[in-house]
Amino acid sequence: MRKFKIPNMGALLAFEAAARHESFTHAARELFLTESAVSRQINTLESNLGVRLFVRVKQRVVLTKAGKVYSAQVRRSLEQLDRDTLSIIAHGSGGGYLELAVLPTFASQWLIPRLAAFNAQYPDVRVNMGVRTGTFPFADTHFEAAIHYGKPTWPGTSADFLFSEEVVPVCAASLLARPVETAAELLDYPLLHSTTRPDGWASWFANLGVDDNRTMQGVRYELHTMLISAAAAGLGIALVPRFFVDAQLEQLGLVMPLDAPAVADSAYYLVYPTELSHGKPLTSFREWLLREAAAYSAVNPGLGGNPDTD
Repeated sequence: MRKFKIPNMGALLAFEAAARHESFTHAARELFLTESAVSRQINTLESNLGVRLFVRVKQRVVLTKAGKVYSAQVRRSLEQLDRDTLSIIAHGSGGGYLELAVLPTFASQWLIPRLAAFNAQYPDVRVNMGVRTGTFPFADTHFEAAIHYGKPTWPGTSADFLFSEEVVPVCAASLLARPVETAAELLDYPLLHSTTRPDGWASWFANLGVDDNRTMQGVRYELHTMLISAAAAGLGIALVPRFFVDAQLEQLGLVMPLDAPAVADSAYYLVYPTELSHGKPLTSFREWLLREAAAYSAVNPGLGGNPDTD
């Protein structure tokens, strides 16, 4: 049982707006209230808390130290309440929003170009996207699902296989001193690595019978967009998913120094907390995404096999 009274929502909204603007006048205008109404709400809040939140300095209000701390806490709580409210609405019988964590280059190069078809088929469902490049606890975020690259070993979740990844080496044509005939010759050039695929080059070389410590050397980039840009700038040779660059090699000023694609051991998955799998936005998006992934695999047969079940 609570031993104190939680401030009412009107007081918290008035305080958050006034704290953000450091102005009762601007807060009143934003909330469609009078300045005196905002002042009364904050006076009541200060009285209930037993803490001064503002002081008046030369005709303006300034947050106290306690006010600054509390305003940041209240703002986070209100933002979380907004997300929670949107999330529960999305689980109703109507449409709603899906909060999806994505890998940035995958989203921009593969997912978003196909999303118009999803919007046409499910006009009452919208997909909000935010970036996550690694696993994270869903309970600590507003995300309801994620596009994940790796293995389907995410505790407390269900995972649907989408497709595997074919990787190819790319670089600026100006980087090459001569035509490359064997994989081992690539070791004469700087190798550019992805931090999310730390063993990518070593695995690619191993598939071609090259075992050399130099396969792990070189600078690393977190995002594939950065990796591709570095290759285009002539900084070295990058190993990237083929579908990220296949249709725009010439546009990016890139070439494949050796035509030796390899299918990686990991794959792309749609991952989501098992208890959220019944919500309409996720159900609709999941059904559509699996169909799109199957169609993509049908024209790229080598990518359709799940490496964790084959």
